[in-house]
Amino acid sequence: MAMPKLPFSLPEINFERLISRGLARLLSRELDLAGMEMSVNTLLEIAIIPFFAIFIIGSIVIYAVFSLGVLSGIAALAFGALYVAFIYLYLEFLIDARKTKLENVLPDYFQIVSANLRSGISLERAMLLAARPEFGFLSDDVKEMSRRVFGGQTLESSLQEFAARYRSYQLKHGIRMITEALRYGGAMADLIAQLSRDIRSQQLIQKEVAGQLMMYSIFVAFAGLIAAPVLYGLTSQMIVITDGVWNGILQANPNGLPSTGVAFLKPSPPKITPAEYRDFSYAAILVITGFASLIMSAISTGSAVKGLKYLPVFMAVGIIIYFIVGNVIGAMFAGIGSV
Repeated sequence: MAMPKLPFSLPEINFERLISRGLARLLSRELDLAGMEMSVNTLLEIAIIPFFAIFIIGSIVIYAVFSLGVLSGIAALAFGALYVAFIYLYLEFLIDARKTKLENVLPDYFQIVSANLRSGISLERAMLLAARPEFGFLSDDVKEMSRRVFGGQTLESSLQEFAARYRSYQLKHGIRMITEALRYGGAMADLIAQLSRDIRSQQLIQKEVAGQLMMYSIFVAFAGLIAAPVLYGLTSQMIVITDGVWNGILQANPNGLPSTGVAFLKPSPPKITPAEYRDFSYAAILVITGFASLIMSAISTGSAVKGLKYLPVFMAVGIIIYFIVGNVIGAMFAGIGSV
């Protein structure tokens, strides 16, 4: 069934004109590094339209529920900013994941290129024949580089453009060594074979270092994922029990408590309510568990961005542990608040 046509046409907004050229080039660079075939205007459309929708709807909902006035707009603006930050972090995650996949297959690729060079063919032909289907997007980028070379572009500039498509130091170092060998001469096959061995050796060292730092990762995960929610759950129930005890005392003494002889030693109920502390606990647990996943990833892999895939799990587990501890402690001391 065909969609009915509107009696008017919606205006198309070119969001790319709303930002500077430098920012547009930066976003285009990020999209290329992430391997996303998307225009900058589409990315801005995905970011800007939902941002204003979150701001407008969030302001109305928060004002209707909490009646916070100007703070409703500030809170909605913060949620919109979090959405935009999520898009940026997702791009960084894709860039890092693409770099990791490349570096995992790069030693094998260089080894095949070296073997092809020993058979007597040219470098650009050797790189093209080494682009096996199992190498995925690396093969596609190598084929695109070969098309530019056969179209008249110099091999050196094509290699530099190829290396610029990844945020990988290992690839850029390898391409720099290859271009220098092209300029000044050298045993290209032996050089690329040595690059393959060096990259593989470096990856083995990184795995050994990550294994030695495993204890630090376990400590960070325990502190953020278990210890913090447990402590917040215990403190939350302590405030609930204390609030119940004070309610009983104030009901038994409607005229207030007598002072102990010194004016500033007169006892008074706590200023924070259980609901306020519960809301604070939610926010604190989400922040602590979120940073714990990023720190653990930074220690074990050297990249905090890789911890984004663990972030929802850490947050969910932290909230679940908080609820379990709170319910268990609350059941154990259920009768104290009614004394």
